[in-house]
Amino acid sequence: MSAVGTILIDSDRLTIAEVVAIARGGARVEASAAGRERVERTRRLIDRWVAEKKVIYGITTGFGALCNVTISAADTRLLQNKVLMSHAAGVGRPLADDVVRALMAIRLHDLFLGYSGCSFATLDYLMRFLNAGVTPVIPEKGSVGASGDLAPTAHLGLVLIGLGEAWMGGEQLPGAEVLRRLDLQPRVLEAGEGLALINGTQVMTGIAALVVHDAVRLAKIADIACAMSLEVLMGSNSEFDPRIHQVRPHPGQVASAENLLRLTAASDIIRSHEGCARVQDAYTLRCAPQIHGASKDAVIHARNVVTVEINSSTTNPLIFPDTEEIRLGGNFHGQPIAMAADYLAMGIAELGNVSERRIERLVNPRLSELPAFLVEHGGLNSGFMIAQYVAAALVSENKVLAHPACVDSIPTSANKEDHVSMGTIAIRQCREILDNVEHVLAVELLCAAQAYDLLTAARPLAAGLGTRAAYQAVRSRVPYLAEDRVLATDIEAMVAVIRSGALVDAVERAVGALELSRSAAAAGG
Repeated sequence: MSAVGTILIDSDRLTIAEVVAIARGGARVEASAAGRERVERTRRLIDRWVAEKKVIYGITTGFGALCNVTISAADTRLLQNKVLMSHAAGVGRPLADDVVRALMAIRLHDLFLGYSGCSFATLDYLMRFLNAGVTPVIPEKGSVGASGDLAPTAHLGLVLIGLGEAWMGGEQLPGAEVLRRLDLQPRVLEAGEGLALINGTQVMTGIAALVVHDAVRLAKIADIACAMSLEVLMGSNSEFDPRIHQVRPHPGQVASAENLLRLTAASDIIRSHEGCARVQDAYTLRCAPQIHGASKDAVIHARNVVTVEINSSTTNPLIFPDTEEIRLGGNFHGQPIAMAADYLAMGIAELGNVSERRIERLVNPRLSELPAFLVEHGGLNSGFMIAQYVAAALVSENKVLAHPACVDSIPTSANKEDHVSMGTIAIRQCREILDNVEHVLAVELLCAAQAYDLLTAARPLAAGLGTRAAYQAVRSRVPYLAEDRVLATDIEAMVAVIRSGALVDAVERAVGALELSRSAAAAGG
């Protein structure tokens, strides 16, 4: 993991890009003296209240339906360890390293806002974990997305007190051994710190930040793949005329139309069939700005919601040191992320649906006028036949995964928590959909590049400015399919190109930055 600078984790505003830099780029985190004083000021207030024997939820009482049980001053520290151990009941596969690092960064930023009462010493442990590449083992299942992501974040907290497990230096180690290697003692949590560590939406928000980041890139890839397919299917780019989209100026639609027009600019292939008998292209080509644009609008909405959530305090209770007041609320409820995640899931799934239909047009000789399944000597070779099957399977799986999770609820904690968001389930499903669509678009890119080679073999014609750059990026990693070979290798190589950002970078060097959102006025309307 290569370092990419240092991020002030207690800054007023943390961006999605900064979360990604910490999660995937190895950026270090630090806190300012002002941030340290902010959290310690609240900590001193809680210590005074505990000494005064005030009854404060989660600090001197039990949790959830046990909120009426008062905890003695002598047991307040013991309570913090017990809440971590009792709530660490997650199941399933461990969350990916980048997700764990993202949620740690967002949790730190929340706690540094100074409304929770965590001490700086506890936050310093978490910063050391991030900077040392320590990734707690956190099972992915078990959160209902209200009262925070309790079960997953409890597993994070266990490592602080020398329990649980974490990855460090390529080894999965007991929490006590991780602390020993960092020359740290198990943290003795003060009153309220256990609850503060687990009570928030950081798991769902951490996943969402990464998904939104990847979805922005994916929306650009969808436009690139569509432009390549349109060319080799002898489509027209007249449907991207700005005047069409100025009279229906959804920001994503306007942006996609402009992207597609620039991608296909100066295309000899498109010019070669001007004035042909075809009146209109199929919807998957002609309506691409409208389809892709609606998905982009979903990405934009999710990005806005996630940005707000990253910079919010989602714990309970909230402590306001300026007025020395405490308020019980529900900022831990994940409904905003849950609904945005379900909307985003549908938007991403639609990019896959329309891509798969273009793949079908590419491999079907009745629709493409190209060799069947894009291979010479068909029969002996099956070409991209099964690649289309795979795309079909993935988009069908996405239709199941896109079922909204946020409309479900089930009571917990003896019906004290009688409506929950299922936000963590929603965004986990969304991330799975995104992975599937990356593979579908990889297949479309491979098919479109293959079709270009077949189309121009006898009659060399230059592709558009952007599509030419995209074709070259594909061929730099995956050669022409002259005869059958293991396509899984090609597909995974293409997915790697997508995820690396190399394809988008190559295209944007040729035609400028591709847009996610664009007003009609900015586009000349």
